[in-house]
Amino acid sequence: MEITTIIVVALAVLVGLSLGLLGGGGSILVVPLLTYIGGLDPKEAIATSLFVVGATSLVSLFGHARKGNVRWRTGLIFGAAGMVGAFGGGLAGGYIPGTVLMVAFAIMMIATAGAMIKGRKDRDGQSTTHHHPLWRILLDGLVVGAATGLVGAGGGFLVVPALVLLAGLPMTVAVGTSLLVIAMKSFAGLGGYLTSVSLDWPLVAAVTAAAIAGSFVGIRLTSVVPEKALRKGFGYFVLLMGAFVLSQELPFPAAPIILGTVAILGTAAATCLLAAKDRCPLRSATPIAARAS
Repeated sequence: MEITTIIVVALAVLVGLSLGLLGGGGSILVVPLLTYIGGLDPKEAIATSLFVVGATSLVSLFGHARKGNVRWRTGLIFGAAGMVGAFGGGLAGGYIPGTVLMVAFAIMMIATAGAMIKGRKDRDGQSTTHHHPLWRILLDGLVVGAATGLVGAGGGFLVVPALVLLAGLPMTVAVGTSLLVIAMKSFAGLGGYLTSVSLDWPLVAAVTAAAIAGSFVGIRLTSVVPEKALRKGFGYFVLLMGAFVLSQELPFPAAPIILGTVAILGTAAATCLLAAKDRCPLRSATPIAARAS
């Protein structure tokens, strides 16, 4: 058991690295980590992930704030709506069977992976010109918050595009602001879960400390690592993890079908992107100006 705990804590560094560098992805890693390696019940793993991701996001937030990458007013408005949805999702999640939660989590992972691989519509750190009304931002925050509270996922990789598309923030600012939103939603979702779930607080503290250490590395890497390449690579990893979770939770015949399908689609996409640039439908969807950059 001690060796398992050490492995979980060591791998938790990747959670912080993802949050510090990409503004999301923490719970995508920590929930399977705690469930399949740490041996926690799915509900306990989700609740633990909410605390770990919330605390790590809060620490990472100040690093991004020093760089001027946080829009406090936008984040607080979006986050306030997200907290309401997250608390409701956390309340509901405490009474839903663990298998159902893990299947929903896997579906969220696959959807997240698709968004990561596809990328954003904004280019070169420029903000979009479409600003949606306040009610739309509040509604989106409520929905994203409910998803976060229910399955402990869907934080950054739903919040970041929402801030880009709805609030018109540049990508770098959206990443920093998303950490404020994630922290608010995570603690609200945790509050909902704590009405029905108990946590192993020494383990929570150890995993959180490791994740925070990783977040400092991630913040430093934001100006070094090409964000686009890293996001796509991480997206394929998340896709594989989502397929793995589904294969573990669904009946046996579904496992080889899911893993085989993901392997075939992933291989086809990689071959398409690397080979026939002009003929690949994935490439043709990319604007010419973006290719030239």
